[in-house]
Formats: sequence, C-alpha cells, structure tokens
Amino acid sequence: MKQVVQNYKSGELALLDVPVPGCKPGGVLVRTAYSLISTGTELMKVSEAGMSMLGKARSRPDQVAKVVQSVATNGVPATYRKVMGKLDSYTPLGYSLCGVVEQVGDGIDDVKAGDLVACAGNEHALHAELNWVPKNLYTPVPDSLAPRHAAFGTVGSIALQGVRQGESRLGEVALVVGLGLIGQLVAQLLTASGVRVVGADPDPARCELAERLGAAACGDPASPAVESAVAELTDGHGVDQVYLAAGGGSNQPVELAARLCRDRGRVVDIGKCRLDLPWNAYYEKELDVRFSRSYGPGRYDPEYEIEGRDYPIGYVRWTERRNLACFLDLAARGRVDVEPLITRTADFDDAVETYQRLKNGELKAVAVLFRYPEQAAEDWASADAPVVSVPVVPGGARSSAPVRAAKTPVRLAFVGAGNYATSMLLPHLAQRDGVELSTVVTTTALSAANAQRKFGFREATTDLDAVLGDASVDAVFVVTRHSSHAELTRKALLAGKAVFVEKPLALTSQELTGVLEAVEESGNDRLQVGFNRRFAPLLQEAGKRFGARTGPASLRYLVNAGRLDHGSWYLQQGTEGSRFAGEGGHFVDTASWLLGADPVSVYALAPSGNEDLQVVLGYPDGSTATISYVTTGAAAFPKETLDLVADGKVLQLDDFVRSSVYDGRKRWVSSRLPKARDKGQSAELAAFVRAVRTGGPMPVPLGSLVATTAATLAVRAALAGGAPVTLAEAR
Repeated sequence: MKQVVQNYKSGELALLDVPVPGCKPGGVLVRTAYSLISTGTELMKVSEAGMSMLGKARSRPDQVAKVVQSVATNGVPATYRKVMGKLDSYTPLGYSLCGVVEQVGDGIDDVKAGDLVACAGNEHALHAELNWVPKNLYTPVPDSLAPRHAAFGTVGSIALQGVRQGESRLGEVALVVGLGLIGQLVAQLLTASGVRVVGADPDPARCELAERLGAAACGDPASPAVESAVAELTDGHGVDQVYLAAGGGSNQPVELAARLCRDRGRVVDIGKCRLDLPWNAYYEKELDVRFSRSYGPGRYDPEYEIEGRDYPIGYVRWTERRNLACFLDLAARGRVDVEPLITRTADFDDAVETYQRLKNGELKAVAVLFRYPEQAAEDWASADAPVVSVPVVPGGARSSAPVRAAKTPVRLAFVGAGNYATSMLLPHLAQRDGVELSTVVTTTALSAANAQRKFGFREATTDLDAVLGDASVDAVFVVTRHSSHAELTRKALLAGKAVFVEKPLALTSQELTGVLEAVEESGNDRLQVGFNRRFAPLLQEAGKRFGARTGPASLRYLVNAGRLDHGSWYLQQGTEGSRFAGEGGHFVDTASWLLGADPVSVYALAPSGNEDLQVVLGYPDGSTATISYVTTGAAAFPKETLDLVADGKVLQLDDFVRSSVYDGRKRWVSSRLPKARDKGQSAELAAFVRAVRTGGPMPVPLGSLVATTAATLAVRAALAGGAPVTLAEAR
C-alpha cells in the first residue's frame, strides 16, 4: 500500500510503498476514503523539516533539552547516533480520516466489515491507504453524513474540546483569534451554541468566510475593526472568552486577548502560539487561562487509546471518542458546515505535490482533502450504495392501445385540482377539440366543485375508486402532492388507464419499482410524466438548428429556483421529498433529450448547506451535463438558462424567451421573441392526447422516464456518499 512520509532530517516528502498493517485485537483495519491535511499542525511539521539543524533546534527547545540530558547520561557519541538515527528516518503524516472497515480484530463488536468510520490519531489515522485503528480512536459515521465531511472528525474534536474548555454559555460573546481550519470550526461551534462570535485574522478571505458561516464580525487584529465590534456587542465590557487558534511566533494573540477580554474572563489556548503573558494585564483582570489538550480526555493515555479502556461516563462525560461522535452528529444535522472550508480535494497520488504547493504558498487553503483511489469508493458500496440500480422496464407491456372511433372524444379524469393543474394544464385541455373533461377527483368537495364550475367537468367527486372503475374514462391525470404520485399512478395503470402524472414519478427507488411492477402486472405501459420542457417551441427550434453532433457535448443548466414562501408544502421534506427530488426531473430530462441519451452517472455537491445543488450527469459517449440548482440568487435574474457546446457550435436558451445557435462561422440565429414564456405544456398535452386517441406510442419512451427518475433520486445518494454514483440496470 502507499503512505505519505517525511524524512525530518532532509525534509524529503515521499509517497512510499509500505506493508499493509496487520489487524490486531482491539481495533479495526480501515481502508481510507478521504483524509484531511491539517493546514496548521502538519504544515508546521513540514516546514520545520526543511529548516537547518540550528533552525530545528530553535523551533523545538523541548527536544534540545532532552538531547542535553542524553549527553549528560550517555555521552556525546551515543547521543549523536541516537539523534541522527531518529532524524534520518521516515515519519508519518496525518491524523484525521474517514474510511471503510475492511477487517475487524478480536474483541470488537460495535462495527463490522463494510461500515463507514471516522478515525483519529497521529499514529493511527495517517495519510495511508490502510490503517489499523484502536477502538477508542474510531466511531461510526451517521448515515446522512458524506465521507468527505466525516474526514473532519478529528480536527472537529479538537475545536469541540476547546469550546468545552471555554465553558461558553448562551448569549455570551467570544473572540476567536486565528481563523484557519480550527478557528473556523470553533467559530461555527460557538455560533451553534448561541454565542456571538468576533473573529480576528489578517487574511480578509478567512474573515469573510467566517462571517458567511455565522460570525457576527471579523477583521484584522491590527485594525480597530475587531475592538469596535467587541465594544458594540458587549457594551464595552469585553468578551466572555477568547479562543487562541493561531500559530506562529508572535505574542500579539495573547496581548489582544488581555485587551479585549472582560474582567475574570477565560482565555483558552487551542493552537500553538507564543504565550508570553503580559503579567499586569492578566493579573488586573484576573483572567482564567486554560489549555485545551487536543481531542479531549484520553489523549496521550495509552491505556485509553491503545488498550481501549474507556473512562466512565459519570466521571468523564466527553472523552476523545465521544467528542468525535458528537462532532460527526453536529455535522450530520447541519449545525456545522465543513463543505465551505474545503479549498481543494486532491488525488492521493498527488500528495507530495500538494504538500509542496501548500508549503511554498502556491496553494492557499483552509482545508485540503486527499481522495483515495476509486477502489475505496467501491469497497464502501455496501454501506451507502454508490451504485444505484435503474429498474428494468418490463418487456411484456403493450406499447399501443386500440385506435378510437372517429370523432369520439378522449375522456379525461383529473385526480387533484391545485394551482399547477388549474393554471398550466386544464386551460389548455378545456379549449382543445376532441377532449372531454369527464371527472375531477379531489380530497375536498369544494375544490372539486370549483374545478367543475371553472373548466366544465361532467362530474366532480371525492371517490377515486369510482373513477378508476369507470370504463368510459380513457386517461387519468395525477396532479396531487408529490408523496402520492407513485401510488396513484400504480392504481391507475392497474385499472387499465393511460396515465399522465406530474413530476416526480416517484420519491424513492421502492416507489419507482412499484410503478414498474404495476406495468408488468397489468401489461399497461401507457404512461407520461410531465417533463414538458423538451416540448418547448424555442428549445425544439434551437435543437433543430443545432443539428446532429459527432463528438461529446458539454451542457450547463442554471436553475435560479429562488426561495419558497413560508408555509409552502414544498418545504415538507419529510413527506414530500426535497425540492430537487420534486422538480429536478425537469432539468435532467431536458439535458438527456438534448444529448440524445440517458445518464450513466451522477455526482452532486451541496456547497452552501442549503437547497443549492451542483449536479453533474455523465453520459455514455462522454458528454456531461451540469445542473446548478440554486435558491439564493437574485429574483430579477432569469429562472432558467442553458448552454450546450459541441462540435464548434453553441446552443443557448434564455429562460424560454430567446434561443440562439452559434455555428463555426460565428453566425447566430435567434428565435422569435414570444409574448409569454412557453415551456411546452400545450405541445406536451397535445402529444399525450394524440397518443391516447390514436393508440400510438407515448410521447416519451417509458425507459427514458425511468432513467430520468432514477438519476434524480441518485442525487441524494451522491450527496450522502461524496462520490459519483453509477446508474446500472438492475439484474
């Protein structure tokens, strides 16, 4: 296996081939998925290794004292050999990772092979493909937490232990000096605890990041901004706690702490900074200076860390392991957001280059992750399923229905008559020749009566079974809330009806499988999902002008979805699914139609910890589609913009108002400007009614509807796993 190592004498960094560690009793063998570079502690170690011998001695006076003692005891020659032997050897790097349990040692019963765990320890959670980790230095990862985020567990525990040492209370004000990785996490943890945070760091980007993640105010410690913010938030009394998360040789942090802390406040040292305490300032305020020892109680105790002897919870509430589990829980519940802290995710094979770029300042980062070979993600499949099965479309279903008699109207029933049905579907159908609105079914009598009066339904009822049993009804429209779509579609298919269901077809893979089982059982595949954008006239025209392509394409789709009104049922994610699960199929279908294929892979990120998503779809010919689904944009900006690039051509769609095509000769053609946005509902409904009337194929093949739905559902798995999800046909 490979491991990152460093020679402390020469400063050499290497990705070394080393033997696989054995799986000893009392621990587990873990295959790493992601490991985190501590841009503070590790870079300090890397920088020290590059110093001269004199520089090393100056930076580690504690080690010099040991050498002096050894000379007195063992003599110069023996001490020299001992010191040089230790310096001129490879030492490991790393102490925070997430991976998959590959083998379980004797005495371990809380995890099993295939489980995802977060691991800690500068001897056990190394930048290596495999690590043996003792029991008290790992903890299972919550199901909803991505592995890349779980890799922050150890540094999160360090920050959490520092906050515990500060004994912060609701409503207090704290100053965090140093907004690197640990400082950012301390600030978030304090904010989550109801503490208002002022941050101090000379880097404006880090200050901006901390404010974006919840800090009340941040600024350069050398400027008056920090002192002004403290005075305003504390009525001039000073902060309740100061957390020193800075490094380096400056004494400025402890002097700033003395100046801005209130009388009898607390100063907690978490980082490794100079601590020449100004005696008068600390004495006059009677400041309480505390040290935070790494991940928490148990650290540096071999009986705890190696032998696995836990401390009784009644005496030691928060140990190393319990801190680790607590931080992962906070991250899983969204109380701490580590994604914005990730500056770069590098392949493990590029580890040496990454360290060099960090050391020479070329790469300025808060947090850097190593992503390990794809095998790690494959081994993790049993835990979080990075391979999502696409249900097989039954082969025995009929693809056509009997042709109707001439001039016989197509009779339609509506299940649901909410805003979308009454504004976007029924107005088109009510005016269409050859269509009869037969029955409207709603859960409340009044809404059914209103729809009957407005659109001329022959009947209004709350009895769904009566409608499904009515032989005169040719097709059923399912336009209800998302959670009922799959079950209502299944029932209508089993009743032999053609079905038009608004997106989404299903909210879970089990629901999707249930729909296809109904198709197989009934032999009825007369199904259409309301993916209307492929029918939009401007997009149809632009597609024709763009023409066929020969090479892979790149598609970008920006959806400026905006925020929902308070009280919207779309916010009921526990029952109705996420916003993207509800409407993301629109954009997946549009991309797949333009690219002429179904997606084979899905990757997703939620960088802002809200509804914003970045979804990347991969296609069989190497084409990609990136869907940026955002809720935090400006309301005045267009909702949907799309670019398709291939073969020296570009297709652009501007919110269904304008479409353009640029060819290799720099010419472009813009479609006519319509009076109103036409997103294709009228053309889609016409195609569906025509298929029902003539018995011809449905407007979109069933296989495409299933693939789009499966890809939309796979976004959740991709977010949870932090890795691309492969869409594979179920076997």
